[in-house]
Formats: sequence, structure tokens, C-alpha cells
Amino acid sequence: MQTITLGGNGPQVPPLCIGTWAWGDKLFWSYGKDYSDAELRKAFETAIGAGIKFFDTAEVYGMGVSESLLGQFMRETGQTAQIATKYGPNPLRIGGNAVKEALTASLKRLKVDRVDLYQVHWPFAFLMSQETLMNALADEVQQGRIRSVGVSNYSADQMRTAHEILAKRGIRLATNQVRYSLITRQVESKKIVETARNLGVTILAYSPLAQGLLTGKYTAFSTPPTGARQFDTRFGREGMEKLAPVMQVLEAIAEANDRTPAQVALNWLIAQGGVIPIVGVKSAEQVKQNVRALGWTLTPTEIAELEKVTRPWL
Repeated sequence: MQTITLGGNGPQVPPLCIGTWAWGDKLFWSYGKDYSDAELRKAFETAIGAGIKFFDTAEVYGMGVSESLLGQFMRETGQTAQIATKYGPNPLRIGGNAVKEALTASLKRLKVDRVDLYQVHWPFAFLMSQETLMNALADEVQQGRIRSVGVSNYSADQMRTAHEILAKRGIRLATNQVRYSLITRQVESKKIVETARNLGVTILAYSPLAQGLLTGKYTAFSTPPTGARQFDTRFGREGMEKLAPVMQVLEAIAEANDRTPAQVALNWLIAQGGVIPIVGVKSAEQVKQNVRALGWTLTPTEIAELEKVTRPWL
């Protein structure tokens, strides 16, 4: 399987990442009600078996449950995974020692001595400057507890600042995790993707299927999803009617390639270069479906068609 080197000199990972926000999250994803640990373990095993060993989590996902489940599954199956987790700045975390304490807790839940990627979840500095934050992360790289440093939801300017601070320590900023899909392309118009490319920073695209909007499962006449998504106006009648032209193109391309609309949407992101989609999964079947986004390539004409029909989302 083709791999991507994070940030140009970080770990080599597959072109698809497994997202674990739903692993332990009861508020948004109904963990424990619609799916259990058994389904999640099967999803983990299926992903590993397919060569997708890159998993994204965070200390706040399920209030630590997501990290704990990943650690549990690795221990029970004897399989290792490439783990990306996140540090969440908040007003109560003051000084670089807060980073050390949070990382220690994450490593304990994950039952590992080092993570491949440690990301700053939000660009909020609060009482800790970016200088202090990035230097604390650089210290952990030198201590060997994290292999590479990433950020999340950073603007182009914020990303440049982080890159510059780390460069002074001889460390490259590896990633910026941002919301990115065919219908969330603001990261292009805000020059985030362009800046990342110029800096050699890999983009990790979360919500690459727009929380299910690009799967073809929902229409203007279907029942909206349950949970918090039922309040998202994009799933309402007007939102789905606006999306209809995009779905028509997606479905036509999917049929021509013997794929699903979701697989086409993921392949489009990968075709942008230096972009890795993070796909949230709760079952082995979802893993199998997402893996079929790999192993083939959209034609230049198909890529151009998708770019054109989604320009309103720039």
C-alpha cells in the first residue's frame, strides 16, 4: 500500500486514517446504545488486517474512553497501531508542564511509551503562549515520547507561527488537522491547504464525508439522522436540495468506477495531494467500505467535475 510521510520527515502512514471520535462518545454518537465495544474491536481488527494502522484519537473523545479502547484493543490482539492523539488547551492548563501531564495521562490510557503524532486540538493559547506550547511539545520529541508534532484547526497564519517556533528547535511541523470535504472547502479559500503545501505540512481531513451527507444515505425526503446531527440545517430540506447537484455528480462517477459516492468523495481528497482523510468508523463493515476508497484513482476529468460542482462550498 502506498504511504504518506507526515510532514516530509515524520512517520510513514497509510493514505487513510481511522477516526475514533465515536469510540466512547455518548453525547453525539450514542456509544453504548447503537454500538458496543465488541463492534469497535472488530472495526479495529478489520482496519489492521487491511493495512490501515493509522488511528486518530484525543484525550477528550469519550473523556478518555477512546484512548483507553485503543490501548485495550492493541493489548488484547497483540497488534500495534500508529496513534495520533491530541492535547486540548484550556484556561486551567498553565505552563509547559501541563503538556507533560496530559501526554503522560494519554500514554497511560493508550498503554504505550510513545505516540507517532501529538496534536494541539485547538489554537487557543489562553494563559499559555504558542511559544511555550510549541517548546513544550519540542521537549517531548527530544524526550522520545512523541515522534512528531501536529496542530488542529489552525489558520494559515497560526500554522506558520507554529512552524517557525518548532523550526528553531530543529523540528518540523508535521500536520494540521482541519475540517475538509467536497462541501467544506473553506480551508482552500482561506489558503490553509496552500500554506500547508508550501510548508511541507500534511493535511489531515476530518469529517471528510461531512458527517454522512456525502454518503448518499440522506435526501430531501429522508428522515434526518438522530443525535446532534438532527439539528444540523444541512440535513434539512433546503440543505439537501442544495446538495442534490453534488450528489448527482458523485453518484454518476461512483457508478462509472463501481464505487459508492462516499468512496469517490474520499478519493477526491486523496487526489489533492498531501491530504489524508480521517474516516470515523463504528463497525467492521464501515471499515471495509472506506478501504475501497483506495487502490484506484479518479481521472482528471472526474476531479475537475467534482471541483466545479462544489465551488459554492469554497
